[in-house]
Amino acid sequence: MQQSGPIDHPPVAAGALADIATLPELWRWRCLRSPDTQAYRHFDSRRGEWTSLSWREIDAVVDRWRQALAADGFGPGERAAILMPNGVAHLAMDQAALSLGLVPVPMHAVDNADSIAYILADCGARLLLVDSDERWNEIAAVGQALPDLKRIICAELRASPGMAGDPRLKALDAWLDAAGDTMPRDNTVPVAPHDLAAIVYTSGTTGRPKGVMLSHDNVVSNLKAIHQRLAARQDDVFLSFLPLSHTFERTAGYYYPIAIGACVAYARSVKQLAEDLVEVRPTILISVPRIYERIFSLVMHHRALANPIERALLDLTIAIGNRRFDAQHGGAQLGTFDRLAWPLLKRVVADKVLARFGGRLQVAVSGGAPIAEPVVRLFLALGLEVLQGYGMTETSPVVSVNTPDDNDPRTVGRALPGIEVRIGDNDELMVRGPNVMLGYWHRPEETARIKQPDGWLHSGDQARIDHGRITITGRIKDILVTSTGEKIAPADLETAILTDPLFEQAIVIGENRPFLTAIVVLNPKGWAEQQARLAAHGQRGTEAEAASLLRHIARAVKAYPSYATPRAVHWTLEPWTVQAGLITPTLKNKRPAIERAFAKEIEAIYARRPVAAA
Repeated sequence: MQQSGPIDHPPVAAGALADIATLPELWRWRCLRSPDTQAYRHFDSRRGEWTSLSWREIDAVVDRWRQALAADGFGPGERAAILMPNGVAHLAMDQAALSLGLVPVPMHAVDNADSIAYILADCGARLLLVDSDERWNEIAAVGQALPDLKRIICAELRASPGMAGDPRLKALDAWLDAAGDTMPRDNTVPVAPHDLAAIVYTSGTTGRPKGVMLSHDNVVSNLKAIHQRLAARQDDVFLSFLPLSHTFERTAGYYYPIAIGACVAYARSVKQLAEDLVEVRPTILISVPRIYERIFSLVMHHRALANPIERALLDLTIAIGNRRFDAQHGGAQLGTFDRLAWPLLKRVVADKVLARFGGRLQVAVSGGAPIAEPVVRLFLALGLEVLQGYGMTETSPVVSVNTPDDNDPRTVGRALPGIEVRIGDNDELMVRGPNVMLGYWHRPEETARIKQPDGWLHSGDQARIDHGRITITGRIKDILVTSTGEKIAPADLETAILTDPLFEQAIVIGENRPFLTAIVVLNPKGWAEQQARLAAHGQRGTEAEAASLLRHIARAVKAYPSYATPRAVHWTLEPWTVQAGLITPTLKNKRPAIERAFAKEIEAIYARRPVAAA
């Protein structure tokens, strides 16, 4: 892309981050403050190499997109839908739209076409940026009427008979080139703190997604509060791989690095994440638990195959590492042997495991879902500060987080500065603060149900607060009640099951049933090894395999009451995907959809004495 000359934005507040009130102001302030430092890294597929952009260079890119939006007649309040992977194009459209008062609507690049079409119609999108005309064809094939959609911009536009006559369709390069450079760079649209900064659609685990209206003040206040609690540095490097449609990534992994002037490297894909971690060598990682669970599974799988000496060294490293962590956070004295042994064990064992993250990682933040304690304790023992936090799309999103010097992995930390929390009826966590959403797009009744007139937001999560620390104990709507009257939080059991490397995905069902059943997706390699071991002991067939899986599950959930142990299992090797509508873009199970997909198998299980399900 061509770059323009020196930055010549109109003056912005010259003081500190505290003076910034809106996202366009934040962008201008950052580009003026450190124009020649590294801002972004991305992999240039045409050149086959990683490329860097300074703040001056990325600002010139954004200005080119701003020129194109203005030339095409887009203005304040209109919705600009972005259906792109994380990268420069997504960022450029977002920043250009914000600078002109448009409202970005970020969408997950691999969401299914039906969901995308629904969101486009619901928000009345005027513009859509999409990665290819092929993807647009899938959306158009849904048949959803989109009368408001004026322009469809395709990053890759190939000849397509079905779309050739659609005047709304334009190739990205042609759209940018046609704009020229006619709009003065100081011709910005005034944006107020309470104006819309985005409509972010919730994952929709139980139904259609809702558009969460977030203002500039919602987002800016949240990133300022994050900075007060976890002050990152300008020389930090973030690796961005969570979708920018996810508010956690959007605030903590996109806007917050702008605020501190840190570099963000865009991962090529989740499949290539392991390679990108080693290449980029990030110092800060924003992630959901699944990434940590996968590396935990690899470590545990390696332990199972290791020789006795390697296994003993790993176990000793973890044991001493846990005692070091407890001593650091509990004020206890570390024994002489532990102090002397740790430097060697760190070099020989811990550093080799953490090299999977690139070797420079200082802080790893986990949010979006609960993380199992054995998983987080492993990394803490190895010397990696994994910090659990809590938030919601409706809270922009961060409500609380642990810190390196105040880390209790059993909790999600303390509320950020300026955010109030309390426990309401049914042990529900209530939240109030400047980060709480304006409301749901065109859904005033649903807004009134979740947000009280005095500003308190119903989180839907059950919790307790001890000395300021928040512990999430369950999800109000997700509590299962068996026919015997037992109440069970399935998410806790599912998190525990996934600590076993044999299981890739899991869901526990049993509402109004006499016992619980686990439906699981198995790790193909691990399952092949398990089948071979069973065969070597003369155990073959469905019942033997089911009994083996149930033993694995029982060990994983042994900390829970006996009635919470699944007594039947159905398994598959076919992963649940976003495209199939079985998980959300943030990798959460869509419980009703999974239950519908396996309805016949579930009925068969409960129609007989639970031994197995093939």
